[in-house]
Amino acid sequence: MGKVVNFEEMIEKFKGEWLLVEYEDLDEELKLKRGKVLFHSPYKSEVYKQLMEMRGGNITIEYAGDIPKDLAVLFKVS
Repeated sequence: MGKVVNFEEMIEKFKGEWLLVEYEDLDEELKLKRGKVLFHSPYKSEVYKQLMEMRGGNITIEYAGDIPKDLAVLFKVS
């Protein structure tokens, strides 16, 4: 970890896991193109625990796999 890679490489390496990524580049729709994987886990809660310890930076949480169509994601910023 710590190396800048494209999102496709992240998906290949961490298939089925949640990723905490410091992004380097986003596309025009703000989708991740490239970045550094800071932490990964099959458990979303573990990624959120790591996120709570971070301050600042260009951070995104991504899932390296197919997200079920019946899943909704909601974020609260405080």
